Amino acid sequence: MSHSPGAPTRLLVAVAHPDDETFGCGGLLLHAAAAGTDTYVVCATRGEAGEGGTGDEPLGVVRERELHRAAAVLGVREVTLLAHRDSGMSGEPQPGTLAALDPDALAAELEAHVARVRPEVVVTLDASDGHRDHEVMRDAAVAAATAAGVPRVHLVCLARSSMVRWVVHQRAEHPDREHLSVEDVELGTPDELVTATLDVSAHRSRLAEAMAEHASQDSPYDGLPESLLSDFLDTVRLRTVRDTGAAGLGRWWDHRRPGWVEARTATLVP
Repeated sequence: MSHSPGAPTRLLVAVAHPDDETFGCGGLLLHAAAAGTDTYVVCATRGEAGEGGTGDEPLGVVRERELHRAAAVLGVREVTLLAHRDSGMSGEPQPGTLAALDPDALAAELEAHVARVRPEVVVTLDASDGHRDHEVMRDAAVAAATAAGVPRVHLVCLARSSMVRWVVHQRAEHPDREHLSVEDVELGTPDELVTATLDVSAHRSRLAEAMAEHASQDSPYDGLPESLLSDFLDTVRLRTVRDTGAAGLGRWWDHRRPGWVEARTATLVP
């Protein structure tokens, strides 16, 4: 595939579990690959503490296979799977799990991968879902990319306004779920902190193919109306945490133009 003039040559996505690369970053990976960018995924665990399973195979084995199959659909050039264990959602983190690791050691491990790949852009999840493994991976990825001098680092996020709409839908569908309250919504990233949005609607069918590869897991998008599906799947929202491309203001690559444009907010996360 030809490389769009000015597009990043290499992009690295760092995630905690198999399916994060698809449900969280799939649209972005497809978007980048379509521009001729070489994309790389580093996944910290095999997701063995997740729900689901297929037959007699260990869940981690199943999810590792799903990761590679989904990545192939997304056009990922290389998948690197680290040797850490899934921490699960709650309870005291067990030795060897991602949440129990020394943060500096994990950042150094990721920095070695960043130094090898030499990406111009590093992306990870913003962890606004509260999953502790996502938080650990976010912090380590940002630290590693900063230490390695990566020019641009972004967090993929869900806008707070989108999550409010999701809560309204869930309350209508499940009125017994009293813990879902629009007034108390703190899910997602405040809209004013979203640095850039990318239209990835052209890749919806391909994204659906990649999501289907994660058959052992329930899709977070199952049962949603088209209006919400479009909001979540057709638009990628980014929060810039590092950008050395412009003085004072952040800049981001828009493959639709193509070209660099100024971010609509000058607020960069320290």
